[in-house]
Amino acid sequence: MENRENVKGIAARVAIWSARHRALAILGWIVFVVAATLLSGVIGSREASFADQGNGESGRADRIIEAAGFPEEPAGEMVIVQNRAGTDRATAVAEVTRALKQLSAVGGVQPAIESPDGRSSLVSFTLTGDPETAKDRVGPALDAVAAVQAAHPDLYVAEGGAASGDKLIGDELNASMSRLSMLSIPVTVGILLVAFGAVVAALLPVGLAVTAVIAAIGLLAAASRLSPTVDATSHVMLLVGLAVGVDYCLFYIRRERDERRKGADPHRALMIAAQTSGRSIWVSGLTVIVAMAGMIFTRDTTFISFGMGTILVVATAVLGSLTVLPALLSALGDRVDAIKIPGLYRRSGDGRFWHAVLRVTLAKPLISVLVAVAALGALAAPALDLKTKGEGIEDLSPGAPIVQAYRAIGEAFPSKTTPAQVVVRAPSVEGAGFDGAMTAFKAAVQGSGGRLVEPIDVRVNPAGTVAIVSVGLAGTGDGEAAVAALNLLRDEVVPATFGGVTGATVLVGGDTASSVDFNEQLDASLPWVFGFVLGLAFVLLLVSFRSVVVALTGVLLNLLSVAAAYGMLVYVFQYGHFEEQLDFRSGGGIINWMPLFLFVILFGLSMDYHVFVLSRIREGHDRGLSTRQSIREGIGGTAGVVTSAAVVMVAVFALFATIPIVSMKEVGIGLAAAVLLDATIIRAVLLPAVMTLLGRANWWLPSWLNWLPEVAHDVPAPLDQASAAARPLTPVG
Repeated sequence: MENRENVKGIAARVAIWSARHRALAILGWIVFVVAATLLSGVIGSREASFADQGNGESGRADRIIEAAGFPEEPAGEMVIVQNRAGTDRATAVAEVTRALKQLSAVGGVQPAIESPDGRSSLVSFTLTGDPETAKDRVGPALDAVAAVQAAHPDLYVAEGGAASGDKLIGDELNASMSRLSMLSIPVTVGILLVAFGAVVAALLPVGLAVTAVIAAIGLLAAASRLSPTVDATSHVMLLVGLAVGVDYCLFYIRRERDERRKGADPHRALMIAAQTSGRSIWVSGLTVIVAMAGMIFTRDTTFISFGMGTILVVATAVLGSLTVLPALLSALGDRVDAIKIPGLYRRSGDGRFWHAVLRVTLAKPLISVLVAVAALGALAAPALDLKTKGEGIEDLSPGAPIVQAYRAIGEAFPSKTTPAQVVVRAPSVEGAGFDGAMTAFKAAVQGSGGRLVEPIDVRVNPAGTVAIVSVGLAGTGDGEAAVAALNLLRDEVVPATFGGVTGATVLVGGDTASSVDFNEQLDASLPWVFGFVLGLAFVLLLVSFRSVVVALTGVLLNLLSVAAAYGMLVYVFQYGHFEEQLDFRSGGGIINWMPLFLFVILFGLSMDYHVFVLSRIREGHDRGLSTRQSIREGIGGTAGVVTSAAVVMVAVFALFATIPIVSMKEVGIGLAAAVLLDATIIRAVLLPAVMTLLGRANWWLPSWLNWLPEVAHDVPAPLDQASAAARPLTPVG
């Protein structure tokens, strides 16, 4: 291919190079993906340990425990026998104990203990063998407990523990995540088949997105040497990678096809797509990467892992879109529309509905702004009441027997499910000093007015230097009662009892403490995350479009979209609407990590559309069109591809609502609803209406910023209209 145009911009230069060296570009991409995958297999990923994921005081306590050399404990299980219609638990407890002792996979069976209210008994036991595989051996115990329940229908008899939880919950979650990964690809292909009406054009975006995700997961192994990764990172990478990878290809392919239909030759069509859509991909990718990098400021291992993974997958998708995609389009030519689907293939996909909406919006911009802002404000209003909560067993499917068992045990025996852990590290925790502190501690618990709950368990490491003192907290999870009990333990009881142990470091951990410490660290990092993401996004838009107004408008519109998503999450998951349809039970708040996670992801994905649409509007402006004409051409010309991209995202994100855990449902509903709003109310109504009202002020740049580089958005003048008439595509050699 000869370079017959004055090519501008890195995206166009890379595209033209790739088109001239098709085989090298395509082979290079294949080698890159294979090499990244092999790298992952050779060096492996460094996984974050439980202690790595801790924060604050509880995180330091977890790290002391991890380093103390405690022997690996066998998998523990508990059986609760609780009064319901009947009150004679003794026979049922005896039957449970006898049945468990007869099982070869069961280790020590402890004597039953009674709850403080006298309504429940608890039998604890362990499973022999490796705790990692205990779920494979817990079946007989579950069957034995079920038999006792059947023999005593007037009582509640149920089992819960690490092994039964893994078997009945963990396997279901893993299967759900695997099903999500498998379904997301065919769902995306199906939507693209409808959007393009041609098999090759539909498979191309999915192929590039999937290979980008595979390569990025391989690169994550190397990145994990800098910071360990968590298991969920690969799922987040698939979520983001499929979304942006498909979007970028859609933008590129649609523009190239449109130019061919207007009469441009293959070279010119590819060059125009590279200088317009290619440049939008470049700017959008940088903006999304900036948003994802904001997670690093949390200083939390999980968020840092998410940040690294999403940065890698977005960067890889951008790389593929700017290199191998132009090479493939050049090699295919008009054959990109091969294998047309009767009834679906269309020569134009501008979207009549959105053109009609746009006509109304441009005719009545002020009314459109007021209506759109009122609608988004109504959706965002519940966010003013947003409350957060830690993730717990109650966030799993409420109808699952194992969940009901955990809840019953937690309510009757809080010290057995989510106890606070007082971690004492000293030269010795076996002398008179420690024994005296323990005596004082037990007395303080008994005198706490029920805020601290017995029984108290003590474990000492083999070296005798670290002790873990477990004590129950009133309430559950990170509720008010539990947090008040934790504060009493940390601020009063521990200093007054263990403070006298010579040379001791005393820290309080456990699930409630971890949740409280995580919230405190997250609250401290929020201003940094929001400031970094909003500030750099503003700068990138300012440099890209040389307009303070466009940059400020972009940031504000995306914040409106995020606020509306928060409001919908509060309405559904905090207030408890649609519980039956979505199979969850409201815990009175949103999962504590969700607001920041959704802000970062949504802001990045919203900018994806925003940059693309704005670039088309700026093209018209740079060609001398009026603001209204630029908006009509820019938004009208992108309506079809934005709709297709949004439908893909909404469909993939909605699949997360099928996973039987509230946090994943919140991710799915929040992202799907926000993308739907963003592609409709924001991009099709609010953006054109606001820009129409602002007129020439859209492109205002103060004189002291004239040093910003000139970035060309226009393309060479189109061909003569006679030769540019729409025509069917034909294969080229």
